[in-house]
Parts: sequence; C-alpha cells; structure tokens
Amino acid sequence: MTFNELSALRGKYQMHTAELTGSENEKSFTASANQKIHQRTHTEKPYTCSECGKSFNRSSNLESHHLTHTGEKPYTCSECGKSFALAWGLTLHQRWHTGEKPYTCSECGKSFSRSAHLKVHQRTHIKEKPFTCNECGKHFAEPIALTVHLQCHTGEKVYTCSECGKTLLHAQALTYHLRRHTGERPYTCSECGKSFIQTAHLATHLRSHTGEKPFTCSECGKSFTQAAHLATHLRRHTGEKPFICSECGKSFSRSTHLRGHQRKHTGEKPYTCSECGKSYAHLESLKSHQRKHTTKTIHIDECGNVTTHASILPIHLQIHVAEKP
Repeated sequence: MTFNELSALRGKYQMHTAELTGSENEKSFTASANQKIHQRTHTEKPYTCSECGKSFNRSSNLESHHLTHTGEKPYTCSECGKSFALAWGLTLHQRWHTGEKPYTCSECGKSFSRSAHLKVHQRTHIKEKPFTCNECGKHFAEPIALTVHLQCHTGEKVYTCSECGKTLLHAQALTYHLRRHTGERPYTCSECGKSFIQTAHLATHLRSHTGEKPFTCSECGKSFTQAAHLATHLRRHTGEKPFICSECGKSFSRSTHLRGHQRKHTGEKPYTCSECGKSYAHLESLKSHQRKHTTKTIHIDECGNVTTHASILPIHLQIHVAEKP
C-alpha cells in the first residue's frame, strides 16, 4: 500500500471513529472543510446550474449535472463501447458483463447488482404495513396506496362521466376520458397522420419514428420508449411481483397479468365474438377464434382436399398436373 493510500485510509477511519458532535445528526469530521460540506446537506446548496437553475451542495455534483446538458459521456465500457455520463453508471453497466451481484438478500440468498433492486426485493419478505387508515383501520405498505384508499372515505372522486358513470380525480382526466366516448383525437402525428387523445401519447408515439429510446436498463442495457415499460422490465431483474391475487395469493409482475388471472376465479369473459357470440377471458383467445370466421376455405376439385392458404394452392395443383398422362 502506498503512502497516499495509507493516508486516505487513515483519514476515512478517523471520520468514523471520532466523537460524534454534529448538531444536525451528531456526525463529526476531522477537518472543518468536511464539516462545512456536510452541513450544506442540511442548509444551503451554493452551486447552481446556469442552464436550468438546479442547485447542488457540492461542486462535483454540479459538474456531473452539467453533462446532462452537454451530452458528454466520458466513461466508456471497454467491453461493448457503450458510454456513460457518470462513473457510477459505467460501474453498474460493467456488472452486466461480469455478472457481479454484490448485494445479497439475507432472507433467501438472492443477489442483485444494485442496492435499490435489493431493497425492492426485500419487500417480498417484509409483511409490514405501517400506513394505517384512521377511518377504517386498514393497513397499507406504501403511502400512495393509503392515499388512493382514503378517497373512498373523503369522496374526492367528484368528476363523473355522464356516458358510463366512471368517476375520476381531476377535471383534466375527465376531459381525456370523454374523448374515448366521442372519438375526438385532436393531436395528430405529422409523420403518419395517426391521432391521439393526449399530447403525452403523441410524444411517446413520435419516438417510433425517431427511434429514440431514452429509458435504459442499467442491468442489461436494453432501452425503452416509455418509463413505464422500463419499470416493468426491471422486475425481470429484481424478481419483484407486486400484484397479488386476493383469492389464491399468486403474484404477478404486471397488473394486466393479474387481471387476466382473476378471470379464472370470477369466470368473467369480456371478449365476445361478433360473428357467433362466443366469449373469451383473453383478447388473444378471441383473435385466434375470429380467424376461423375470416379465413377463407378453398376446395380443391381435383382431389377433394381443402386448404386455407391460397399461396400454396398453385404448388399443390402442379402435383395433379404431373399425374396426368
């Protein structure tokens, strides 16, 4: 170990072993400069970005932030050539190549490449629901779940659709919803002419023309056009299945998968064939069934066989031509 490395290690040791005296969290520092930097986390953020006005408590954090404006990505992966704006982004990416997963669950032994993914996974073991409804006593694991639940007591869903009776939280949400009934789609793509109910939907659609996929998975490098798609994809890495069936306890990574599963319990079959009236629990099953109605059956006079593939009929007829003397 070099002298500089030994000095750095000794300084780090002193920071953790020194007497705790800080007024905010009783954390102490060996140097006044370090103490001043730490105190800024409680009070000031003196370093401000001239581009967007965002403030930071360290100059190094401001320098890293500037890269989001310049587009500079100085940290490059030697394996695949992919570049990153921040050093830690490269570090996380390299674990995808090396397979390193330094964060291990103490409950089941499953390992993860990021501490955030471990925290998400650990919720599957912890049954704690610290957020309680004062009205009915029901418990929730997340504050947002409690907020949504409270609406059934406060009656905040005041915007009601006159067409179907659905209630919504905001007037803007009702405006978007009503367009589903009226068919109004005021936002049109200049590339292909497709129209949308919301500007956000148009912005997402435009990425299909530009090829832009701004949301990237730090585990495997796969990119997505929407943040929601990335969030769903990340569950493949973390193993999280937050959507649980109240009937049998089976868990799912997507809410749509849970809804489809629940139809096994309820017997609901919302997808009905307009030709024969037969109903199905899943849209894919209905589409498969409808092909029986739309596919044309071709009878072959020469041999009495039938086919649904017109493209292979000429090839088949050549067999009969060859058989003639």
